[in-house]
Amino acid sequence: MPATSPASAHQERRRRRTNRFVALTAGVVTVGALAAAALPGSASAGEEHRKGGHGRYQDVQLLSFNDLHGNLEPPAGSSGRVTETQADGTTKTIDAGGVEYLATHLRQARKGEKYSITAAGGDMVGASPLISGLFHDEPTIEALNKLDLDVTSVGNHEFDEGAKELGRLQNGGCHPKDGCYADKKFKGADFPYLAANVLDEKTKKPILKPYWVWKKNGVKVGFIGVTLEGTPDIVSAEGVKGLSFKDETETINKYAKVLQRQGVKSIVALIHEGGFPASTSYNYDCDSPGAGDGVSGPIVDIAKNVTPQVDALVTGHTHSAYVCSIADPAGKPRMVTSAASFGRLYTDTTLTYDRRTGDIARTAVKSANRVVTRDVPKAPDMTELISKWNTLAAPIGNKPIGYISGDIGNTGTESPLGDLIADAQLAHGKQLDPETDLALMNPGGIRAPLTYAAKAGEGDGVVTYAEGFTVQPFANTVNLQDFTGAQVIQALKEQVSGPNAAAPKVLQVSSGLTYTLDLTKSGADRVVTDSIKLNGAAIDPAATYRVATNSFLAGGGDGFPTLGQGTNDVVGSDDLTALEQYLTANSSASNPIAPPKADRITIVK
Repeated sequence: MPATSPASAHQERRRRRTNRFVALTAGVVTVGALAAAALPGSASAGEEHRKGGHGRYQDVQLLSFNDLHGNLEPPAGSSGRVTETQADGTTKTIDAGGVEYLATHLRQARKGEKYSITAAGGDMVGASPLISGLFHDEPTIEALNKLDLDVTSVGNHEFDEGAKELGRLQNGGCHPKDGCYADKKFKGADFPYLAANVLDEKTKKPILKPYWVWKKNGVKVGFIGVTLEGTPDIVSAEGVKGLSFKDETETINKYAKVLQRQGVKSIVALIHEGGFPASTSYNYDCDSPGAGDGVSGPIVDIAKNVTPQVDALVTGHTHSAYVCSIADPAGKPRMVTSAASFGRLYTDTTLTYDRRTGDIARTAVKSANRVVTRDVPKAPDMTELISKWNTLAAPIGNKPIGYISGDIGNTGTESPLGDLIADAQLAHGKQLDPETDLALMNPGGIRAPLTYAAKAGEGDGVVTYAEGFTVQPFANTVNLQDFTGAQVIQALKEQVSGPNAAAPKVLQVSSGLTYTLDLTKSGADRVVTDSIKLNGAAIDPAATYRVATNSFLAGGGDGFPTLGQGTNDVVGSDDLTALEQYLTANSSASNPIAPPKADRITIVK
């Protein structure tokens, strides 16, 4: 490697980023682009609309993705696939993801494009597999630097380890407890994290930059980054201590005015909040039968109320795929995109910049989600990076902790893996206190399936510590608390009411707890009270029950305030240790664990 000072190396990366040539990749296109209408004025595309020239109209390529969550290696099982609708209406699944392939796709996409920006919608780190999470996500920041990411918003998971650790990821330096992992000091992110709506409670100012402006040859595009206002509800209290989270729309509108005053009229909002698409296929038509009709959820209201000064919205958080045109407050269509999660897709958007006005010609905006297929060459620099960190992680990650007889999935209202984890936490709870009655697990804490097929030569059916870490990466402890039966019933009703009314968070339950979830009803009534039973006996509202949860739920997280009201607390080991102990005690190579039936919750539709 040539001798280069850190400062000059950083400058070289920035130079590459400013001057690189970039282009559309071959790939399957998502239906949902705005119809390309005639540009304002009388000039033809041949005269004034050029990709690399200096006519009135300049195409700017915006490549974007979201919710990578440190998935450097191809995600396992369903987490590493996307669904594609075929011309005849049938669907097929495509293996997707892995930064070795993402790098190749992005680099191919940029070829021939002199004006190209790469942006992200948050949750680049957090809830990461072992190769990144074990090292406090330094490997992912290194990978994103190599991907030439220009800018990203923060997401809720960027706060898993608190604002100070987020600052370290931005600015560099060794971890305060674990120190340096390699022979060089961690340099931090080459790209800015934007946190416009995350304020220090004392100073009332954003903890990181609220916006950033990309400039080239007179073309200026501003980016405003926000995370969801509800971040404190889904992150541990310690992670957001001393911070306040403001309304997404109000914050974006505020900084859009700031950028306008600075002469920046082309603006993109990076929003770590999202919607729920009408189809699981990444290439469905989000604008059928009308603009934006194919998506619902929080992002719709945000999109309808963000100032027309913002030209496009790159979103995330829901791990969904959509490319929609949703009318802004002036009634004009505006592109709203999300590229699923884990690096399986990226969004390819063309913004047509009007040099006379400095604004985006919205009628010419085009966008499509593209699959990060694994049929392209791996990027050698990413392969080298993965190899380096895997070598450091191997002594811990390769350790077998259990055996399974088939895939144990983490999808569905009640999932087989959810049942397994709840059973593991119940078993751990009984070790701490034999009187433990039941366990409840939040579905968002289960980050990946357990797959039967060997991932790294460990053998089919072998569950390694690395695979367990990928499933439960948060290091939550297993906590025991006493609740009345009435509180247990209320906690179950909170799955489908209050903050969780619009998007239910159905807790995964341990063996012996059964009830009916009637989705034909609304609100809390969807949990049928007289169906709630423990080992066949109705829950007694006046009795006391010993309940195991993770520390996140025990703090009232995920919209379960009742679970934050328990008494007689006992704190056990972390949740991954509980899973490891359960797998080790209840499986062997000759007698593996079978996937649970996921039949504890009766669902009425």
